[in-house]
Amino acid sequence: MNRLKDRIKEIEPVLTKEFGIDNKMALPKLLKVVVNMGIGEAYKNKELMEQSKKDLMAITGQMPQIRPAKKSVASFGIRRGVPVGLRVTLRDKRMYSFLDKLFSIVFPRLRDFRGVSLKSFDKFGNYSIGLAEHTVFPEIDITKTQPRGIEITMVITGSNQKKSKRLIELLGLPFAKIT
Repeated sequence: MNRLKDRIKEIEPVLTKEFGIDNKMALPKLLKVVVNMGIGEAYKNKELMEQSKKDLMAITGQMPQIRPAKKSVASFGIRRGVPVGLRVTLRDKRMYSFLDKLFSIVFPRLRDFRGVSLKSFDKFGNYSIGLAEHTVFPEIDITKTQPRGIEITMVITGSNQKKSKRLIELLGLPFAKIT
């Protein structure tokens, strides 16, 4: 079984006690993880597009969805409908497996990593992390791919930032120490 999925059973009583929640349905829960990758000029080069898709599939274990541009932007040279990004939505086993890899393998591999920012919560309690390069994941061969940015969003039920922070902190997300 998955380590993080097992840890949820230990976390629920802690959250219940800390926040005084009587109803188990009112506890914050990790609903899904959305992984996005911008593909930039890859829409002009099919090989680069395929390599980006393979990389994201290797990282997440799931085939990415191609996201088209919603509107034309002349200054970027993008027309409406042109592929501009890749997206994967992870749930349940794949979500916990991905987060376990992110917390225990990827973050320790980052140079000068002191934790993630506390400012990345939205008003609904969801948390987003941006990585400058996707090559920090162990599945990626640096010699065969071009580094691309990647964005990871954890969607959490219960629209409270404080409860969401405590949930993902107990799951093992290392937050930066405030000095």
